[in-house]
Formats: sequence, structure tokens, C-alpha cells
Amino acid sequence: MNQIHNEQTKLLATGLNNVAVAFVVIGGVTPVTAMSFGVASAPTLSFGTVAFATIWISTAAGLHWIARRILRSLLP
Repeated sequence: MNQIHNEQTKLLATGLNNVAVAFVVIGGVTPVTAMSFGVASAPTLSFGTVAFATIWISTAAGLHWIARRILRSLLP
């Protein structure tokens, strides 16, 4: 029974961490890449853009932290 619990716990943590990675891509990688390639619809570097990226990356860090906390419930 512990093995089932542990696998379900790892699956939940992995899924949550994958969402965190998507948040980093959406909020950090995509705007920077668009600006560096000169995409016409890319955001300009401004306080709003930095705030946008900071919020998304902070949310990703929070989700990753939650995923790490979930893994603490693994059973021996």
C-alpha cells in the first residue's frame, strides 16, 4: 500500500512541477526570447514587463516549493 501512495505522491509532485516549468516559460523565457529576436508584437522592456515576468517566475517558484513539500509525505 505504501508503494501506491508513494507513486501517487510523486505523480502529483511531478505534475505540479511541470506546471511551474510552464510558468517560467510563459513569464520569463517567452518575453525575453521575443524581445531578443525583435518580434513585432514583443513587449518592450519596461517596469510592467519586468513586473509581469517577476510575478510569473515567483508563482513558478511557489509551485515548485509546494511540489517539494508534497514529496515530504512519501512513506518509507
